[in-house]
Amino acid sequence: MADAARPEGRTGGQLLADALVANGASHVFAVPGESYLDLLDGLYARRNRIELVTCRFEAGAIHMAEAHGKLTGKPGVAVVTRGPGACHASIGVHVAQQDSTPLVLLVGQIPVEETDRETFQEVDYRRFFSPIAKWVTQIDDAARIPELMAHAFDVAVSGRPGPVVVAISEEMQKHLAAVPDIGPAPVLPPHPAPAALPRMMEMLAKAERPLAILGGSRWTAEGRAAVRDFLVGNDIPVAVAFRRQGLFDGTSPHYAGDLGVGADAGLVQKAREADLILAIGTRLGEPVSQGYTLFDLAGRRPIIQVYPDQAEIGRVHRVTLGIVADVNAFALEAAKTARIPSPRWSGWRQAVRAAREAQAVAPDYEGPLNLARALQALEKAVPPDTIFTTDAGNFATWPTRFMHVAEGQDFLGPTNGAMGYAVPAAIGAAITHPGRCVIGLVGDGGALMTGQEIATAFHHGVAPIIMVFNNNMYGTIRMYQERAYPGRVSGTQLTNPDFVRFIESFGGHGELVTGTDELVPAFQRARASGKPAIIEVRVNPEQVTNRATIAQLRAQAKK
Repeated sequence: MADAARPEGRTGGQLLADALVANGASHVFAVPGESYLDLLDGLYARRNRIELVTCRFEAGAIHMAEAHGKLTGKPGVAVVTRGPGACHASIGVHVAQQDSTPLVLLVGQIPVEETDRETFQEVDYRRFFSPIAKWVTQIDDAARIPELMAHAFDVAVSGRPGPVVVAISEEMQKHLAAVPDIGPAPVLPPHPAPAALPRMMEMLAKAERPLAILGGSRWTAEGRAAVRDFLVGNDIPVAVAFRRQGLFDGTSPHYAGDLGVGADAGLVQKAREADLILAIGTRLGEPVSQGYTLFDLAGRRPIIQVYPDQAEIGRVHRVTLGIVADVNAFALEAAKTARIPSPRWSGWRQAVRAAREAQAVAPDYEGPLNLARALQALEKAVPPDTIFTTDAGNFATWPTRFMHVAEGQDFLGPTNGAMGYAVPAAIGAAITHPGRCVIGLVGDGGALMTGQEIATAFHHGVAPIIMVFNNNMYGTIRMYQERAYPGRVSGTQLTNPDFVRFIESFGGHGELVTGTDELVPAFQRARASGKPAIIEVRVNPEQVTNRATIAQLRAQAKK
């Protein structure tokens, strides 16, 4: 519960720290700045209630906070300084927006009396962040801190979750105010309307080829179990939205694969053949809809969409039935509904699963490292509660195609395609759940965008394992380059450090993998070391995707 009003006044910095505690924040991920020294002092006073995680770069700090929000369902909290600090953090605000992750970003601000002079590091944050945040505000009156901070946390988790930005002016943090703390509003989540589930079941009973697509955020373990029971109980094949592999057991015979960037052509074809789409928690955005080509925008093919924000239902694709509901509330209600007796689509579900199994078969790639087979062996070696984080890039399609995230594991990735996400997200995940194995998957391009955050792992005593897939290039851009301008390589080659020596310079554990059978032993040694670790996986640069070589792309482009 929030603290009662105190007879003595508190500084704005103390009120801010107390507001974070009152609203349930357990961690603050920050790069310190002179614009919020008083908040830092307030956090010092509350160090027994909230952990301050000192990061090395604002983009790293906010990715850690965003990962914390994904894993807990509560707003992750980041604090950065004004101007450049806020600009560096904006990438994480965009991640949280497109991933629907609850997030609160506090930004130190210039003194109010200097506004509109283009003073040192001045930015109008309302204008700067408004296109990518749910709400942006500025606190200039210390007495309003409890009110505005409580509302910030409420907005971050309401409806479609997302990021909120709060600017905190410098001198306000020094002002005294005698006001009570305010905690979260006890709002019950929206439940399906009384007629929603009966209508859904009527539509399902008429279908012959249904396909469920799971997406969205703030799923609880109970909600995931309930939606699994409903979908499996009705023998419905289940795909997951882009980078939402943690929502459904990939080893289940009902798992169809992921609909996103690099989706298997077999699954895409099955999605086209489906005569009913049950979209639960997903916006059916550009990656899921394969560039808005997979589903009929006019709604001639039935779509049932379950989403907590009515404004998003049917936003692009006209739906036959929209259900406004919290995903967990919907799942728990759906699990109670009667099952379809002897559903007619068992053969369909088996065919969808067969397509998934066919695409997961490892081809005979050339070279000493068959990455597909190495990853499949790794899947069997990782602990059952592993948290995976992934970066953006072509490398990410390899684990998506050849590995399966099992029930009890988590998978975090940026649906907006932000490079530099995986390393800080892995560190944030390890800080959030220090007892679990955390594996960050990143290409060599993304590894050097935020790889310095490895220092944060050492500083805070956590030991994620980072797998760097190294082909000395920006692989995704090279792929597109070879398709459009074959043989004209420009701007996509990279020069990399020795990643093993890089982690060893911090005192961590390093491994180099060049052969198929080396990955699992390297992982086991890294895990046993108890230290932050990097496993550098030297991949064949010619095999630029898991489906084509550079030579093949050039040949196709010249036809």
